[in-house]
Amino acid sequence: MHSALVRVQNVFGFFTTVAFCIAISIALSVIVIPQVPSASLELRNVQVVKGRPHYHSPKKEEYAHIKFDLHADLTSLFNWNTKQLFVWVMATYPSRVASEPPSQAIIWDTIIESESQKNPSTPFTLYSYLTAPTKPPSRSKRSSKSKQAIESAPGLINLKNSKPKYQITDISGHLSATSNVTLNIGWNVQPWVGALTWTMREESSWARWIGIKGGASNVFDMPPLKVKGINQEVVKGSGKPGTAAEASPIVK
Repeated sequence: MHSALVRVQNVFGFFTTVAFCIAISIALSVIVIPQVPSASLELRNVQVVKGRPHYHSPKKEEYAHIKFDLHADLTSLFNWNTKQLFVWVMATYPSRVASEPPSQAIIWDTIIESESQKNPSTPFTLYSYLTAPTKPPSRSKRSSKSKQAIESAPGLINLKNSKPKYQITDISGHLSATSNVTLNIGWNVQPWVGALTWTMREESSWARWIGIKGGASNVFDMPPLKVKGINQEVVKGSGKPGTAAEASPIVK
């Protein structure tokens, strides 16, 4: 007969094998779930200001403040294996050197949690649910709850004239009069089990996953830097709006 240690090892080995097979099945099951994300991204306004990264910096740089409209439907990216979704809006423009790849900078991002991540199921929550007194809600409460559930569906983004989270700058310190600038939406799906998946563009597809429809703004140009006064210098992080340069976007 086997000893107790050998039996424990056999049971643990069988358990890990079964758990590994279940994890692989869960990770592969999302391939058959269709993904058809769509988004509309439009530029609203561009401001270019000149300032310093901090008060003690002798170097002056140009910062771009970009406002935008974003309407996205990413609900198809959420399935039973999705933990959360990381979404961002990125500005892309040509580098100063033609041989180098385009420069990219994120101006806005957010994390959208799934329902299972917002309200995790634990033995304590299950016990609280079973022991809580049941009271049928009124009709008005039912309608308000259903309306709230529709409006708070994970993956729906509606931003109008949104301010950026981050002002962008270039390594050269110059952004004014930069041409061929575009805004693009991107995401990263973080599952409970399996590999991370990234943005699929409109021309790409894989299995039942289709690339995003839209998700890119029209090409525009950064406005030139217009100095209105000698003392109108902006310090990055001071919390004061920039007034050194301001112009409407040039949309092509």
